[in-house]
Amino acid sequence: MPRACRPSSKSARRASPVAEMPMTSQTPVQWWDDYDADWRLTTARRTVTEFDILSFATLVGMNEALFMDAEYIANDTPFGRRIAPGALVFSYAEGLVIQTGHLHTAAIAFLGAELTMQGPVYLGDTLQVEVTLDSKRATSKPDRGLVTTRNTVRTQSGQPVLEYLATRMLRRRPD
Repeated sequence: MPRACRPSSKSARRASPVAEMPMTSQTPVQWWDDYDADWRLTTARRTVTEFDILSFATLVGMNEALFMDAEYIANDTPFGRRIAPGALVFSYAEGLVIQTGHLHTAAIAFLGAELTMQGPVYLGDTLQVEVTLDSKRATSKPDRGLVTTRNTVRTQSGQPVLEYLATRMLRRRPD
């Protein structure tokens, strides 16, 4: 391997936070036809880390004291400790949903979401998503349809912190 491509011995010893995430068994692909009134799914869990909060805030330009300044957070906010940006919580939720595998090969497009934050997510909280069918409808093209799911993100204590409706275009079951 060329020298420029080799990790330094120092970085090779550090484990990536992503590498430490447990993998879960995958749910079978869910085609548009598979969604009915009783359809539901619960994802794996993910713990919010300081690395994730700071990296996300920096990456997307949310470099504000509310997320970056520990002294400000402790003394000048109603939270008293570090919180995760709502956009990060939504990103965690979508990642957990995708990791189930139920959308693999069935999904054509993510069409939109309607979000409501219901409470703060703190550093160290563990999140899990409950997904239920909100609605579904056929499209003018017979090989696909639209599915809207109600996704509720909860902390380890069962407290809901984010609820969102996600609409996706999905393929119908192949013949």
